Amino acid sequence: MNALQALPNAALCGSPASGMVLALQDGGTFTVQMLGESLARVTCKPKAGFKEPRTWAIAPQANQDVPWEGRPRESLAGFDLAGLAVDSCLRGNDSPMLSTKRLCVSVQIQPLRLTWTDARDGKPIAADRVTSSYMTEARTGLTRHYLERVVGAGHVAVEKHFGLGDKTGPLDLTGRRLRTGGMDSIGFDPEHGDPLYKHWPFTLSRTASGQWLGIYYDTLANCTFDFGCEHDMYHGFYRYVEIDDGDLDYYLMVGDTPAEVIAQWMRLIGGTAPVPAWSVGFAQTAMGLADAPDAQHQLDQFIDKVMAHGVPISAFHYGSGYSTGVGARGKQRYVFTWNSAKFPDPKTLNAKFNANGMRLVANIKPCLLDDHPAYASMQAAGGFITNAKTGKPIVEPYWDGMGSHLDFTNQSSIDWWQKNLKAHVLDYGIDVGWNDNNEYAILDDDAVGSGFGKPMPMHQSKPLHSMLMTRATFEAQRDYAARPASVNGQGGQGLRQAQPERGAIYTISRAGSPGIQRYAQTWSGDNTTSWRTLKWNIRTGLQMSLSGMFNIGHDVGGFYGPIPSPELFLRWVQACSLNPRMVMNSWKQDAHGAHFSNVPWMHPEVTKDVIAAIALRYQLMPYLLECFARASTHHEPIIRPTFYDFPHDEGCFKDSDDFMLGSQYLVAPVVEEGARTRQVYLPKLPTGQAWQDFASGESFPSGQCHTVDAPLSKLPLFKRICLSTQTQS
Repeated sequence: MNALQALPNAALCGSPASGMVLALQDGGTFTVQMLGESLARVTCKPKAGFKEPRTWAIAPQANQDVPWEGRPRESLAGFDLAGLAVDSCLRGNDSPMLSTKRLCVSVQIQPLRLTWTDARDGKPIAADRVTSSYMTEARTGLTRHYLERVVGAGHVAVEKHFGLGDKTGPLDLTGRRLRTGGMDSIGFDPEHGDPLYKHWPFTLSRTASGQWLGIYYDTLANCTFDFGCEHDMYHGFYRYVEIDDGDLDYYLMVGDTPAEVIAQWMRLIGGTAPVPAWSVGFAQTAMGLADAPDAQHQLDQFIDKVMAHGVPISAFHYGSGYSTGVGARGKQRYVFTWNSAKFPDPKTLNAKFNANGMRLVANIKPCLLDDHPAYASMQAAGGFITNAKTGKPIVEPYWDGMGSHLDFTNQSSIDWWQKNLKAHVLDYGIDVGWNDNNEYAILDDDAVGSGFGKPMPMHQSKPLHSMLMTRATFEAQRDYAARPASVNGQGGQGLRQAQPERGAIYTISRAGSPGIQRYAQTWSGDNTTSWRTLKWNIRTGLQMSLSGMFNIGHDVGGFYGPIPSPELFLRWVQACSLNPRMVMNSWKQDAHGAHFSNVPWMHPEVTKDVIAAIALRYQLMPYLLECFARASTHHEPIIRPTFYDFPHDEGCFKDSDDFMLGSQYLVAPVVEEGARTRQVYLPKLPTGQAWQDFASGESFPSGQCHTVDAPLSKLPLFKRICLSTQTQS
């Protein structure tokens, strides 16, 4: 049986700038440090040193990325400690305290326990559990951190908890136990499924005193978060994080609003990548067409249909079908190859896409099947994740075959990836690499990456490879775009030299950890077509936004499962039309087993309204682009729950299908079959302001619930107005 042990007795042994160090009886150290007026850090360093001596998430230095080989965990570069006024005092040598103008922490040394309060008025913010706040397990390396939970009458939770990235179900995670650790979760349950694709150990809480609290556990190891699911009579009410054989190193940040905390969090991890304007438009994939034996002909006809139907569109995303094998290997994917039988002249096809206003994105995967043309050379170069005992590549199932994952902590793999991305994707007239199937769900316990010369076991680095794969793609595209067109291959940059926007680089990743937003857009993954999915995906997208993934969306119409009915399809298009990412991506079969893709004209009876919903996105494009800019410059989510903008309106905390688009628009998607009206709570606005129906111009008083018309053709959408001028506030 596993035996958790509390951290050993501690004693104050040092006071570095803005902090204090406690010596643990077992030779380790426990450090508490103020990094800003409302930002602190707590670190437990074992006697043998950190298990994860580097971090790739923390990037507080403006316009400066983390080194490829990682940032030393103990680095404080980017934090202005010299300009930070921190008061410290001792209370009988056993209760030291640190305080800024905003945040105060009191340290109980034996047993070790931290209590955080608002330095302005002494109100409580957070406190470690009274009993055994920090525990470890020697056999497995597991670490737990326990915090008190505040409950009211009848043991009803008073606090609210959000975050952890792509989580399903209601936004408030209180009472749930959830894991972080990326998995290929095709067909996941949209209400209860967990985990999905991201490793995102950041939590955002509204405390009992009304303060907002963010905590980030800087580890790449899998974590389990318990928000009150567990209870033990000896320990009161608590929440905890359990880290699987990683380091306990957490950043704590506070604010009066969720916006204040999220902005701090984003500054800590390097902010959000700006994107080119074209990437904000509607995009389409057609995996079934790319897998067809005559794929180039099918896609040529697809372009004609887009034009014939007058669909507003900005990009086409190639699914991985362009890289399938031939003959018996027809289902397998071989990254950076083109199936010449299906695509006899891809550059001509790509030029037609460009001529019709569509930029191009291509799916790329980080695993080489064992009969990939480059497999032997990559093995010789040591470019794969290997078994630590045998030194041989790990070979596991992947896309109807067996393959080995590239090691993105190995420079040879990075070089190979970037060279081939340029030669087989960018030089073909494609703008963007879509990093897919990159969860690195490797099962071998002895799997290890080279770690840039310092080997890293996969259980402490799995999401890192997802991030570095995406970074490699991002930087290859950046370098390619900066080169003169004459240097790049024919059919590549030359096709697009009349189109500017070279400053912003856009790429996509399905998996990753904090820091991925510096390089990529992401989405909720391979969802299933159903009314339930439409409803609960809205919450997942908002949870991702609260967690610091701003450029997000969902596969419109559902990726997996049955073909959506006309009504469901239209409501899905409407619901996603004002998400940051709007991509119609699917992999389906019709009643006869033939491949089928969601496309705007798939149901003639609603095609006109589907196109109108897409057109709404372009009508609001200037505002959308402003929201994207603020995401990068002001660290504001593009879409967010109504309580983000109205944190003092309790009506905004009720479970809801609504969300804000920036600060000016409230979107109220219809997610119930047959519904033609919609109950909407319109948050309280300052005196002189109201909410206005975007389509009809009708004004509604704020702070009330309203029943509004929602005919099949309409997405209920409201904007803030000043009653005196009837203009957008």
